[in-house]
Amino acid sequence: MTMSKSKEAIEAYKMVRNLQKKFVNKLNNLSLEFGDNKKFEEAMWLRNNGLFGGGSRFEAKDEFLFNTASVNVSQVHCDEDLTKNLQSATAISTIIHPKNPNVPSIHIHISLTNLKNGNSYWRIMADLNPSIENIEDKNIFEKGIKEVSKESFEEGIKQGNKYFFIPTLNKHRGIFHFYLENYNSKNKNQDFIFAQNFGETVIDIYINIISNAFKTRQTFSISDIKKQLDYHTLYLFQVLTLDRGTTSGLLIHNENDVGIMGSLPKFINKKLLISWIPNMEEIQKKLLENIISSIDDNGVINTQTKVKLAQVVRNHYKNNPNALKYQASGTTIPNTVNNHIK
Repeated sequence: MTMSKSKEAIEAYKMVRNLQKKFVNKLNNLSLEFGDNKKFEEAMWLRNNGLFGGGSRFEAKDEFLFNTASVNVSQVHCDEDLTKNLQSATAISTIIHPKNPNVPSIHIHISLTNLKNGNSYWRIMADLNPSIENIEDKNIFEKGIKEVSKESFEEGIKQGNKYFFIPTLNKHRGIFHFYLENYNSKNKNQDFIFAQNFGETVIDIYINIISNAFKTRQTFSISDIKKQLDYHTLYLFQVLTLDRGTTSGLLIHNENDVGIMGSLPKFINKKLLISWIPNMEEIQKKLLENIISSIDDNGVINTQTKVKLAQVVRNHYKNNPNALKYQASGTTIPNTVNNHIK
């Protein structure tokens, strides 16, 4: 796999790989302490057979501890393609869904986009996603984010609350949301250090939260499992009908569909998903109907289902580009797709 020639992109790739290693090692330690002691396994994917980069994802194999979990790193670049404005896009994106419904999920995304004109910007995101809300977890998470983000905290909360709001259901995905889009303070070294510190801090905070949860919340009821199933349904709904990052990744290429769909939980409540069809804008109803028809009645989301869902989302927005206006955004809309095609 070839990497970008840009010094800034090379350093960013080292950083996200280090964050990936840190997170995977800590999650493996939790599997050793609380689970079946099965380590995450690495899977690789290539863009244009590796000519334009690719990525690595570590997937959870401990089914006692995790519903689904993946820690993904990628770098795609267009150094050899003079027709593109994009030089490189480097990212870590991870979602952890613990099996215990009393242990919260986490989503983290940190990415750097470098353009050939010398401009660059970051996307920095973290959101805590419990099936069953725990105010102590939220307070710990919020305190840590506030300390590391400093003067960017209020803006990150503003954008995060906007991005993760689901208008058709009048609720948020998750209990705490932080998001900075097109982040660029004009000091590249300072921005790099912030992104690195943010990633390290969020990983440490989350590991501390769930370590405590695994120790103290070992029992759960059938009612708790039902709440988790319904919440995972909401999670899938938000990712497949609103998440701009997911949609952009699917529109740019089809070489990592399983990895992009790695955030989806193993099971959802299909009847609940069907009940939301009337809430949708007319053009988006067809998207949700096609999503539902791709999922078996038992609500299982396996690899084959993920591939189907990726194609459904890709086809919908290719055939209905105007529907992209319904996608989530912070205070600004990223130019991700256009960066890759122009």
